[in-house]
Amino acid sequence: MSVLKSKVKVALIQFASGLPEKTVNFQNCKKFVAQAMKTQPATELVVLPECFNSTYANSEFRKNAEIIEYSSPSVKFLSDLAREHKITLVGGSIPELEPATNNVYNTCLIFDKTGQLIGRHRKVHLFDIDIPGGITFKESDTFSGGDTTTTVDTPFGKLGVGVCYDLRFPELATVSGRKGAFAMVYPSAFNTTTGPLHWHLLARARSVDNELYTILCCPARNPDLAYQAYGHSLVVDPQGTVVVEAGEGEEIVYAELDPARIEAMRSKIPVTVQTRFDVYHDVSSDAK
Repeated sequence: MSVLKSKVKVALIQFASGLPEKTVNFQNCKKFVAQAMKTQPATELVVLPECFNSTYANSEFRKNAEIIEYSSPSVKFLSDLAREHKITLVGGSIPELEPATNNVYNTCLIFDKTGQLIGRHRKVHLFDIDIPGGITFKESDTFSGGDTTTTVDTPFGKLGVGVCYDLRFPELATVSGRKGAFAMVYPSAFNTTTGPLHWHLLARARSVDNELYTILCCPARNPDLAYQAYGHSLVVDPQGTVVVEAGEGEEIVYAELDPARIEAMRSKIPVTVQTRFDVYHDVSSDAK
């Protein structure tokens, strides 16, 4: 049986998120998801961008952080959205406050079609970079890093989850791939410096490495914000081919994930069964 149980239609919601007011981000997101479902009513999986509910800035993360409980504004919004449209929803990411430690995490929440929270991924690798003449950013000034890999059971099969900078570290995708994931999904906010460098390359590499789908959803570019998102939300198939890609503006992109593409690639080039754990370590064997 294929790791993907049947064909599934996915919609990536590339909207101009990151505005200062959460309620405005919610309204815009709700509008675009409704449009996606009206245009493609058979859509079953919907993905939002990283930090969809608030501004992507160290000065804003903690003040916008929420405890993960159904009464919290962003959690309630996402739960209601999934239930209203009867979709599996990868809710981008939000700043999460852990009350026991007072730590803040960059967290992706996944909901089923009844609005139940079925998965949580705290961004493991924090975006601390310094590119002279390009961009300097240090997420660790505010965020703490998560300490677990995330593979979620969905009606279609297992779905691996990372957030943005996690894409640069192949181990997370390898772990989920070996656990039987049909796709890796990364809510992201690559920028106009790192996006042109590596966005497509990394997405295609993760797909080819593990012979699965890779899904990246980024905010649309907003010239009024200090942080300039790259856009270009995309889906890459198990062969490493870009199936669909957005531009830089507000856009919904749709794709159909097909189990036959996974099986064909794994049959022709069977790397998933040719691993040599007698030579190197299986990172999935002791992954959290």
